[in-house]
Amino acid sequence: MRDTTDPACDEWVEFDASSEAYPILDGYGHVDRIYVSQPSDAEAFEGFTLRLFDPASGLWRIWWSSTRVPGVLDPPVEGGFANGHGLFECEDEIGGRSVVVRFEWLVADPAEPRWQQSFSYDGGDSWKLNWEMRLTRAQ
Repeated sequence: MRDTTDPACDEWVEFDASSEAYPILDGYGHVDRIYVSQPSDAEAFEGFTLRLFDPASGLWRIWWSSTRVPGVLDPPVEGGFANGHGLFECEDEIGGRSVVVRFEWLVADPAEPRWQQSFSYDGGDSWKLNWEMRLTRAQ
C-alpha cells in the first residue's frame, strides 16, 4: 500500500470528489465537506474543514478532520491571503514524522481556484507537494 506521507513516495492517488462550502459566523468563518466515494487507494471517505478568521491578528486558521482518522481534528494551519495567493502553515507529526504542513490557495482564476498541500521534512527548506485539488462549480 502507498504511504503518501513518506518523503520517498512518488506515487499519486487520483480521485474525483464533490464538496460543499458555505460561510458561517457572519463571514468570519467557512465550513466545507468533501465526499470521496471511490478513491483508488482505500475506502470512501468524508472530510471536513473549518476556517476561522481572527480580525485582531488578521490570520485565518484552518482545521481538517476526516473519516480516515475518526475523532481527530488536526492542528490548524495559520496564514492569510496576498495577491491571489493564500499561504497557511503549521508544524505537525504525520505518519510518525515531524513535518511542516503547508496549505496554499491559488486563486488567479476565481472561477477555478486550486488548493494544494505540501509537507516539508527539513523545517521548511524544501517542500514536497502531496495533494492538489482543482475546483469548479457544479453545473
